[in-house]
Amino acid sequence: MKVRYGANPKDFKHYTTKEIRKEFLVKKIFSKDEILLTYSHIDRIIFGGAMPVSKPLVLDEAMDVKKELGMNYFLESRELGIINIGTKGKVVVDDKEYVLDNLNALYVGKNHKRIIFENIENAKFYLASAPAHEAKETVLINMENAKRVPCGDSKTSNKRVINQLIHSSIVDTCQLMMGCTELKDGSVWNTMPAHTHERRMEVYFYFDLNDDNVVMHYMGEPDETRHIVMKNEQAVISPSWSIHAGCGTSSYKFIWAMVGENKVFEDMDDLKIKDLK
Repeated sequence: MKVRYGANPKDFKHYTTKEIRKEFLVKKIFSKDEILLTYSHIDRIIFGGAMPVSKPLVLDEAMDVKKELGMNYFLESRELGIINIGTKGKVVVDDKEYVLDNLNALYVGKNHKRIIFENIENAKFYLASAPAHEAKETVLINMENAKRVPCGDSKTSNKRVINQLIHSSIVDTCQLMMGCTELKDGSVWNTMPAHTHERRMEVYFYFDLNDDNVVMHYMGEPDETRHIVMKNEQAVISPSWSIHAGCGTSSYKFIWAMVGENKVFEDMDDLKIKDLK
């Protein structure tokens, strides 16, 4: 498991492009028959991907849990969110099996000792985990259960649907929230007008992007923004002080995962486009 440390906005002003990419961009999320994870000291989120192809993958075998988390097993004091961006796969939580189709989500509460990922048909499981103070019910969420929020306009190139999956209106969690935003054909902007939310951090994972295209992900303080050029199936860490918005050279999807002080999706510090610099 790779580790990323926090960064303050005063130091960030002096980062080069190379340093920004090193600190915030995670280039590789999926690898065949592996679980790849990144631990960020910003709110202690862990995120990554499980891609079982020829064999099942056991979550605790992806790291030295005792050494890296100081726990006996991964979910001893954590909760876990899973979204399948592939076709079909299976997640075994202790002795119970859950089948996830494309963009289905599974929330797993703390205290479950054995999590196994299995392939049925081109499964790719995106994962996010946060510290948890109590055990919550494990819940499977499909797109029919999701809270779908259409927003934006084709006139401003940001017509999209926000699919709230692991969300307080659907499932009770300790702090983790996850969902998937789908841009409509011809739209390329996400999260614009931009905002920050001082009370939460966020990780964006971009996917369904053609290899010939990129997303220009914008971050930094509102009055001194920077960008990261991102390719398909890459993730970026967004601290609470940073804006997080992107513009692609084609349409795409992205998964957002948030952890922090509250679970109020609308708790944002909105910014006016004309005030960005």
